[in-house]
Amino acid sequence: MKRSSALLAMTMLGALTLPAAAQTVLTVNVEPATTWVRNFNPFNQTSARQSTLDFIYEPLIVFNRFDDNRPNYRLAESYKLAEDLKSIEFKLRDGLKWSDGKPLTASDVVFTYNYIKQYPALDFVSIWQFISGVEQVDKQTVRFTLRQPSALAVDRLIALPIVPEHVWKDIKEPVTFANETPVGSGPMTEVTRFTPQTYDQCRNPHYWDAARLAIDCMRFPQLADNNQILAASAGGQLDWGVAFLPDVKKTFVAKDPQHHKYWYAAGSMVEFLLNQETSNENNRKAFKDLNFRRAVSMTLDRKAMVDVAGYGYPTLNEDPTAFGEVYKIWSDPKVKAELGKYTTYDLDGAKALLDKAGYVDKNRDGFRDNPDGTPIAFNIIVPNSWSDWIDTVQIAIEGLREAGINASMGTPEEAVWSQNLISGSFDAAINSIPVAATPYYMYQRAFTKADAGKTRFTAQRWFNDELEGLIVKFAQTPDQAQQKTIMNGAQRIVAENLPFFPVYNSATWYQYNTKRFTGWASGENPFVNPTISRQNPARLLHLLALKPVK
Repeated sequence: MKRSSALLAMTMLGALTLPAAAQTVLTVNVEPATTWVRNFNPFNQTSARQSTLDFIYEPLIVFNRFDDNRPNYRLAESYKLAEDLKSIEFKLRDGLKWSDGKPLTASDVVFTYNYIKQYPALDFVSIWQFISGVEQVDKQTVRFTLRQPSALAVDRLIALPIVPEHVWKDIKEPVTFANETPVGSGPMTEVTRFTPQTYDQCRNPHYWDAARLAIDCMRFPQLADNNQILAASAGGQLDWGVAFLPDVKKTFVAKDPQHHKYWYAAGSMVEFLLNQETSNENNRKAFKDLNFRRAVSMTLDRKAMVDVAGYGYPTLNEDPTAFGEVYKIWSDPKVKAELGKYTTYDLDGAKALLDKAGYVDKNRDGFRDNPDGTPIAFNIIVPNSWSDWIDTVQIAIEGLREAGINASMGTPEEAVWSQNLISGSFDAAINSIPVAATPYYMYQRAFTKADAGKTRFTAQRWFNDELEGLIVKFAQTPDQAQQKTIMNGAQRIVAENLPFFPVYNSATWYQYNTKRFTGWASGENPFVNPTISRQNPARLLHLLALKPVK
């Protein structure tokens, strides 16, 4: 770590963490940034603050993956799926209010979904490809009609935030709306301070679950990269963190063994991918060739990525289906036995496969070209503040170049990286997909064609009609035996085509400081997914469990 970076972080946080009088302030790191931009638009997937969802806009339900996927009812008090699986009703809690004191009713839910229909750019889960209608049954009840029967409808529907009709009905350009002073439903809606270096979100004065909320404010200091985050964490200024800390026992725990803790559960599947629709015609030729993709995958030294880049914290994933250890019970062992060689490090095998497929150095510049002689050269993009991923990409580039493939690294800021993956303005990238209850969600997020251009999870832009059909069928039956048969077919298609290259399941980055607060999830008390990452709605449950030390 650079000394200047550490001193800057320590000095800045020393000032920022002084709590306001009579307030309980939880200081957290949720995202790296060079400066804070005041944007709390819950539909914005790139530049909105990552404390927006869940903390400002509460979900209808949170499913707790660490508790057998049990539903924790939030704005909704119940839901009911029709026997024919063609509709679903949600009943809201009675007496809900927005943070400005106005009633939150079923009409707000109906408005939100119709508003998204009116402005499709907001629909980051393609919900109107999934539902055909939404109606208010009564003041507390909303009914959704599904385009096709689905036993998993609830999971898709609760992914979108509910916004207040009385605010958003007058917003004519919601895509670019910064929502600087949000009116929300969650526990932390009041932005009481906002500067480029820090901002505070404080308690909702009308929060329905206020009795459980023991925190007055969440403070978000601006930290540019993992080095600054490490300095702040080691110095004891952060209460709750989400970052890769190298050699965490030495650099963090050892600074205060009594209070500095961490718990790294297996989490998101980390992958490399090649954009099948890149604007670079020469690269596109190679990327669409299965032999080229397989060879690229074989150049990836996954174990070195785990041991060197990840300090041994991630879980190795050499599974061509991408299931890995997380979804082991869903794996068809025959698929991995037959196709696992393409997700196993084998540099000689990769070279032989490239030679056989005609990828040789025709222009004698030291790198392989397409069979027609056109050159191949691409950047692998990675967020510039994610040091563990940068090291992972460097290991990948070493293997690719040793195999004769002209690959290099691009390091945009996280928001730019994310936007490039969404828009398709890139050649290759490292990416991840969050863990869920079943592998259905991973495949549904990655391979639903209607989601292209709306989410970074479809960034490889590889789609297959048969696979999409199986994904739909999986959701249409609650029978687990049938689901297993369907998933066997789906995983074979993915393994045979290798649309992305899994390398490991990232540790669920989570560090915490017990000096000021208790109630933390831990390996001994794993009651909830503990990360404060925006991909984890259960972070809301974790917040509600925290209490100040008396």
